[in-house]
Amino acid sequence: MQHLRPHGAMRTDTGMVRSLNEDSVAFVAPAAGDPAAGRGSLMVVADGMGGHAAGEVASGLAVETVRRVYYELGGEVPEVLAAAFLAAHRAILSWAESNPECKGMGTTCTALAVREGQAWLAHIGDSRAYLLRAGVMTQLSDDQTLVAQMVREGKLTPEQAQSSPISNVILEALGAKEAISPIVWADPLALSDGDILVLCSDGLSGVVPEVTIAEHITRLPPDEACGALIEAAKAAGAPDNVSVGVFRMAEGVEPPQRYQAEPPSGTTRRLNVPREGSTAAESWPPAS
Repeated sequence: MQHLRPHGAMRTDTGMVRSLNEDSVAFVAPAAGDPAAGRGSLMVVADGMGGHAAGEVASGLAVETVRRVYYELGGEVPEVLAAAFLAAHRAILSWAESNPECKGMGTTCTALAVREGQAWLAHIGDSRAYLLRAGVMTQLSDDQTLVAQMVREGKLTPEQAQSSPISNVILEALGAKEAISPIVWADPLALSDGDILVLCSDGLSGVVPEVTIAEHITRLPPDEACGALIEAAKAAGAPDNVSVGVFRMAEGVEPPQRYQAEPPSGTTRRLNVPREGSTAAESWPPAS
């Protein structure tokens, strides 16, 4: 019996302005028979921030820790994702404590776990996850930024938010403060054959319109779509690092994929995604 699974790729690029790539990405799809296969596939993108080389360290720690913990721990997917995010947060705080030059570093982190035709989202910051289904592009993640919060509260219009001088203010990030509130879906999203999932840093979503993202991922295979989207971001100036993953859900089995890229030295319509039943991962440190 064949199973619905993601087939895709991830790419990351320094962009046109930055001298260092502080993004990190990973895609793991264990082969049948691999002990990790029961956990399904995992895609992660992290956009680091901080002092000299600190953002690169933070995003790398986040991606590697989330990947490792997700495949090592037993339990239900939401609980394991929450534990993985908290472990990554602790790892970043510990590194900064031992390496004062990295003090203040942090990273966004957006992950999709896909198992048995279902997807769970874990998210903190302003990297994004999208779903393209039947020609409709849906943003699955909610930006944890000041302008996004103001839009949700009715204090800004989406158009005003796009040109706001505070558009880069992130409210939540791994390692940025002692207590964090990542969002982890308690209930999964059922996927269908032909669905396309996208993960990206704001280096893509901030400069490439969603209609363009949808166009590329519809007409191109995942790896080519990643390349085309990075080139589109560069054509728009790419003032930040650019990372993107594109995954098409399909029946069948491909060779095992364990890809991790180390950083180098339309309109959106909401679907009925499992947000009301979602819970914020337990804050760290836990309340006394």
